[in-house]
Parts: sequence; structure tokens; C-alpha cells
Amino acid sequence: MKFLDQCKIFIRSGNGGGGSVSFRREKYIEYGGPDGGDGGRGGDIWIEAVEGLNTLIDYRYQQHFKAGTGVHGMGRQRHGAAGDDILLKVPVGTEVLEEDKETLIVDLDTAGMRVQLAKGGNGGWGNLHFKGPVNQAPTWANPGQEGEERWLWLRLKLIADVGLVGLPNAGKSTFLAAASAAKPKIADYPFTTLTPNLGMVDLSTSERFVLADIPGLIEGASEGAGLGTRFLGHVERSATLIHLVDATQDDIVGAWTTIRGELEAYGDELADKSEILALNKIDALDEETLAEKIAELEAAAGVRPMLVSGVSGQGVTELLRAAYRQVRERRGEVIPDDEDEGPIEETPGGWQP
Repeated sequence: MKFLDQCKIFIRSGNGGGGSVSFRREKYIEYGGPDGGDGGRGGDIWIEAVEGLNTLIDYRYQQHFKAGTGVHGMGRQRHGAAGDDILLKVPVGTEVLEEDKETLIVDLDTAGMRVQLAKGGNGGWGNLHFKGPVNQAPTWANPGQEGEERWLWLRLKLIADVGLVGLPNAGKSTFLAAASAAKPKIADYPFTTLTPNLGMVDLSTSERFVLADIPGLIEGASEGAGLGTRFLGHVERSATLIHLVDATQDDIVGAWTTIRGELEAYGDELADKSEILALNKIDALDEETLAEKIAELEAAAGVRPMLVSGVSGQGVTELLRAAYRQVRERRGEVIPDDEDEGPIEETPGGWQP
């Protein structure tokens, strides 16, 4: 299934049905009188966040949605039926924006959340409503009200607890595959990942969180270079970021500062999120070279990086545990003081989901 995280749609609620002008014609009713029924209301447009969806691809092939028109009123005081409503189902985390793509209408960040986007027009009154002592035979009725129409933007921001960021080929997809059951595309060339990938990390039966792999940023991404910063919106809701730096490249400090610069340029407080710095692909370096890389990155970042290898599984569990602790803090969960924060014994052959 293709990934689509933003699209433009047109919605129109239904018109109300017109009221009826009618008079009774029964043989044994002495005076008769008006008996025109009311028109039915037009259909509404609703939007609902549902679980099980992670893309807006359904709205790539259908962009126009028009609710049903109310049925006109009829004689014998028969009222018209209401028009059919339309329900748009979207993934949890979808934002609905005005046509200017800036004004937020609603943020559907909870499963089951339902919002009315356009209200159908009211049905018109039949001539029965206008009967009175002065005018006992009204010959007019109200037309139905017009429905509402508007263009809207849908923008999806995936609900992930932890976001993976780093330069292309930093090993993010390999790490995601090692940490979860996700199967992202992995290859030895840049920009292998073109769309965000989600993986569910199960540390135990009661410890689980969602990990998002964001396509690689490059220098100038905030100005539109490469894939730009379009996909960074998917980690705005995350509790923490895991910043992977490729230990095998020459300029690891430059790699770290490049990503930090792009996060700050993106704004939306993304640069202020807690970050876990990790040196990846450590299995490809000897001890002496690795020690030099650690010291170099620590001097620049001011924090000692964690060591990890997505291929061998080394350090994966410790990094996930550190990330999960920050997720729990973000959720407001109480963390016991005696919780073991020391190194966790490695499972032979590396951690497996």
C-alpha cells in the first residue's frame, strides 16, 4: 500500500428538501385546507479517526464528497426523508486544515473521535405551517436551505512514541528491523527509505511502544533539499528522538550538527525534544577507532553517545530501554526509584523481537 500523508478534498453537505404546497381534497371533509408536508434535512459530512489505518491513500482516488439532498415534502402532511450523511474515516493523528493549509480546524488525535465538518441544510416548511385565522389557505412553502461546501486539507501526523532521525544510510531502517517486527526496505545506498515506517517494539508483555523511522535528512532539508522536512511532522508527537550517527563515516561531528541544524530550522519545538544520541554500526570498527569516535562525538555533543549495532544486535536493548523510560516519563507514569538502569545482560545472538 502506498503512503500518503497529505491531500486536498472537497466536501459539500446536502441541501434541504423543499416544503410542499398541497390542499386536502377528500370528498367528506367539509372545508379541506392546507396539508403540505415539510422537506427533509440535507445530509451532514462527518470525519472520524479510526484504528487500523496509517495512510490517506483512500483520498488520493476520490477527492469530492457530497452528502445526500433531503426529499421534498408531499401532500397529506407527509414529510420528506433526510439526506444520507457521509462519514470520512481517517487514521488517528490526522489534522483537518482550511484551504489556506495553515488554519487548524480539528486534530483527530484519539481513536473514535468524530467531528462534523459540514452541516446539511434544513428542510423547508410546507404550507401547513403557514395556516392561521387570517390566512387559512396559504399558497406558498419554504424552499430547503442550501448545504455548506468547502475545500479542506488532510494532513497525517503518525502517532509514534519514539522517532528515529539521522542522515541517509545512518542505519535507521536496520535498527527498526532489529528492534521490531517491521520489515522496512534496507539497501547500501542513500535514501532507501522514502516514506516513514512504523514498528511496534515489545520489550516485554507489558512494555511496548511505537517506533517511527523518518526518511533521512540532509543539509539544506529545511530549504527543500532532498526529501525536505516534510516527514518531520510525524515525530512532532513523539516523546523522544533517537539520533543515530553512522560510526563508519569520517565526519561524525558534521553528521550530528547537520541533523541538529535541520531540527532547529524546522521549528515546532522539535529541537527541544529530549534526544538519545547513539553511535551506530559499531561492529564495523576496531576498539581503538571506536574510542576515538566516541570521544570526538562526546566533545561536540556534550553527552556520551550510546553504542549500538542494528546488524549484530549489540546495544539495541539498552537503547530501547532508555527510550522507553523517557516515553513513560512523557506519559506521566510513575517510575520506581529502584528500577535497574544499569547495563542489561545481552541475549546470545542479539535481541530479537
